[in-house]
Amino acid sequence: MSESSSGVKTLSGSFPKSHLSHCSDLSAAHTPVSADRSPDSGLASTPLPSDRFRFVSWHRLEQCDVTGDQLTCPRVREGPSDEELFHRQRNDVSLERGRSTRRQEEGQSWEERLQENWENCLELNLSYQDLGDAFQQENFLRILRRLIRVEKLQLVDNSLTNLSSVRLPRCRMLNLHHNRLVCLRQLPKLPAVEHLCVSENAISSLDGLGALRSSPLHSLSLSRNPVTFAHDYRARVFSCLPKLEVLDGIPKLPEDCLAARPRFPEPTRMCNIL
Repeated sequence: MSESSSGVKTLSGSFPKSHLSHCSDLSAAHTPVSADRSPDSGLASTPLPSDRFRFVSWHRLEQCDVTGDQLTCPRVREGPSDEELFHRQRNDVSLERGRSTRRQEEGQSWEERLQENWENCLELNLSYQDLGDAFQQENFLRILRRLIRVEKLQLVDNSLTNLSSVRLPRCRMLNLHHNRLVCLRQLPKLPAVEHLCVSENAISSLDGLGALRSSPLHSLSLSRNPVTFAHDYRARVFSCLPKLEVLDGIPKLPEDCLAARPRFPEPTRMCNIL
């Protein structure tokens, strides 16, 4: 087994011929290859041989016969087209050119979409994607919308801000730890979710929590979010989600069953003197 720069494990001999020839040319010329780009290293900042494939998805590599549902943790981020990168370097990227690039991506060949095979994925880990470009974020959402059969999905540390346009009809376990969600309304549609982790985000209110009421949600984690400091936080969550059994790793307690209600000061007794 070998691993490409995009984080995809493939069968030996699955690298394109151009890549192998490029490596042989480097070895023949005795070019120093180093990943250390620090100024104190004393070595030239020569890019690695695989640097040319840093934006290449596995289905675009030659002699690659794997499909999306066979991968454990694929790297799905892609880079902008060469034309767009060229115009970015010259600071001459216009809105119309961006629209043209999106149209080209939407016209991706049907053969490549079949090879991705996202529709048949049951368990998928798409964490730590480092989606630094808007193009990569759009492509990531496109892939999420195709996960119609996924049951367990890991989306840890992807700087995600809004997934409301995504529907995961069969997802039973979703991990959104360490992202940038600020509201529960930004969650995807999860009609079958049982275990949901949204810890370490920026959620400050429980608005939108009612959307999970009809789902068979068993455990929910909102730890390390500002909303956990709200008054009667646990009671309000269990009041909104009666089927919930575990919140932030703690089982449902007797005091959590009390309906959250505002506290008013006790009326003072007055003595009337006749």
